[in-house]
Amino acid sequence: MSEKHFIEVEDGEKISAVHHEANSEKWIFFCHGFGSNKKGSYRERAVRASEEGFNAVRLDFRGNGESDGEFEQQFLSDKIADLKACVEYFDPERVFLFGMSFGGKVVFHSAKALDAEAVIGKSPVTYNRIMEKFREAVMEKGSFTLFEDKSIIPGFYDDLDEYSFEETLEELDIPFAIFHGSADTTVHFENSSEAVESFDGEAMLYKLKGEKHSVSDEAEKKIQDMMFSWLENL
Repeated sequence: MSEKHFIEVEDGEKISAVHHEANSEKWIFFCHGFGSNKKGSYRERAVRASEEGFNAVRLDFRGNGESDGEFEQQFLSDKIADLKACVEYFDPERVFLFGMSFGGKVVFHSAKALDAEAVIGKSPVTYNRIMEKFREAVMEKGSFTLFEDKSIIPGFYDDLDEYSFEETLEELDIPFAIFHGSADTTVHFENSSEAVESFDGEAMLYKLKGEKHSVSDEAEKKIQDMMFSWLENL
């Protein structure tokens, strides 16, 4: 069973979140990528999570999907605030976080404050340098459209510069798992490899041979199978 909720974040703005119920104290929150939304594969993962004994929540960050706000005004800080508001709204006993692409960056930088027990990243944005390829165009033109109507403005980088993945990794004291395609040209696999090698704790990295940023159905099934097996054995 699933139920949609509209959760107030700040200044009257609300985010949309869907809860897939399970009789469990374990909750997993699914965070979508840059400019994406909670539909499609996130619904599939949430359904699977519920079947595996997790209360699952998939949310739209502000400026995406059914949530309020303009996309270009939503920075990393805002996405972290959205996730925090969502977790606090459901008030779970045990928290697990999943993030795809830029959603991966959100969950890594949120994990400690949310007292998460583990983090899962799918092709995650980790190091800030991953977003550097757009900075010059943004600063020169005042904005840069990545796709459709999704644009970045200078404030995005002003905010991003306040977050250091290196420092977050040093402070992180929970296990994490990363699944990443070897042929990903959006977020290169080497970033995830470096993150795992730099982490002084329990981490798993699984390279999906030949897979790109968006993976095949076969790879997605493999990710889900391995992810829930890994969570079960923590």
